[in-house]
Amino acid sequence: MAFGEDFAWGAAAASYQIEGAVREDGRGQSVWDEFCRWEGKVWQGHTGEVACDHYHRWAEDVELMKQIGLKAYRLSIAWPRVLPEGVGAINDKGLAFYDRLVDALLAAGIQPWVTLFHWDYPLALYRRGGWLNRDAVEWFGEYTRAVVDRLSDRVRHWFTLNEPQVFIGHGHALGLHAPGLQLPISQQLLVTHHVLMAHGRAVQVIRERSKVEPLVGWAPVGGVRYPATDSDADRQAAWAATTEMHEPNLWSNAWFAEPVVFGRYPESGLRLFGGDMPPIRDGDMELMCQPLDFYGMNCYVGSPVRAGEDGRPQPVPRQPGHPISLYEWPLEPKALYWGPKFLHEKYSLPIVITENGISNMDWVSLDGKVHDPQRIDYTHRYLRELKRAAGDGVPVLGYFHWSILDNFEWHHGYKHRFGLVHVDFETLKRTPKDSARWYGDVIRANGENL
Repeated sequence: MAFGEDFAWGAAAASYQIEGAVREDGRGQSVWDEFCRWEGKVWQGHTGEVACDHYHRWAEDVELMKQIGLKAYRLSIAWPRVLPEGVGAINDKGLAFYDRLVDALLAAGIQPWVTLFHWDYPLALYRRGGWLNRDAVEWFGEYTRAVVDRLSDRVRHWFTLNEPQVFIGHGHALGLHAPGLQLPISQQLLVTHHVLMAHGRAVQVIRERSKVEPLVGWAPVGGVRYPATDSDADRQAAWAATTEMHEPNLWSNAWFAEPVVFGRYPESGLRLFGGDMPPIRDGDMELMCQPLDFYGMNCYVGSPVRAGEDGRPQPVPRQPGHPISLYEWPLEPKALYWGPKFLHEKYSLPIVITENGISNMDWVSLDGKVHDPQRIDYTHRYLRELKRAAGDGVPVLGYFHWSILDNFEWHHGYKHRFGLVHVDFETLKRTPKDSARWYGDVIRANGENL
């Protein structure tokens, strides 16, 4: 059996993308609330003000998860719902919502895996400098303490951060995401330094204050390069392209993972960034490097590479007509074999696939159902590769499909549908797709039917 009996078959979502109720029960404003008011930043002026209305429809959504057969659900906490000003007074009504959600999940036999930060940064703290302010490390620690003190009697599985490469790269470099900044690389590196320290501080708080023994990880982007052929040279090139740094930018596994796992920035990155590096104080790297129980990996795509004449990795162009999703992301199932394999070999941690899924053109058919054969085929292909990795000895603890519901896809608004469950954003009616039933069959068979 490739997948263990306790394999976490799940689906995922994020607070701002599904909850709505952005002004209810004492919730403070986030940078995404502000960003959505910035004309021209989000497709067709869409916002997360209502989203899937999960804040009011959570019981229905948990029942849908139960019907599918999920064993686990990866949710995120909205920081400004818990601490409206980011620090200081705790909003009991906000925490009570997550209390109810966690209790309902457990009653349905679904394990909650909680992400502390999935991008809805408190607007009040952004106005105090946000991630550019070194105080952000302790701000995040204070927020973590409030959540852990409330939920850790029932929640064992924790993620600190979701995709730091994206909320820094899109939010602080390209200006595509909240807070919409376009900072020079020196400032991006300062933000990254504080984010990685905040991760470490959160791990400390979880381990110090959890009421049950916690399992702690994080959920970075899993950028994957895979070998174009079975040659040893191409495998070495793909390994290097996946686990080392070759360009002076933050779209990297190594720049984020090596401080977290090894307590040091990669030497190749230090050379590339040179004088743009922020000052590193005594204790900074030690704070980043806290023991983790698993390595999360958000993985949708990969890229083939081969060894050049000098052995360095070279990209291999895809053929015209290569399959793509509505997002124009290429279909690359091998990413879910080589990614877990390389990252486990490099970092010696069990792997959890924290996000994987496809944006598809889904609508309710005349028969009242939602037929999404592309999503079924996509997920089937990717899970076969993950099963192959597990069969080859990679310790894979779980798989979280993105997403449980169609939802607000950041600056793309409601253009993209990633859900196992279709949402009519006018009526908010939920309709499980064919893929939801297919995925339920996979879960019941523990992947043996793949």
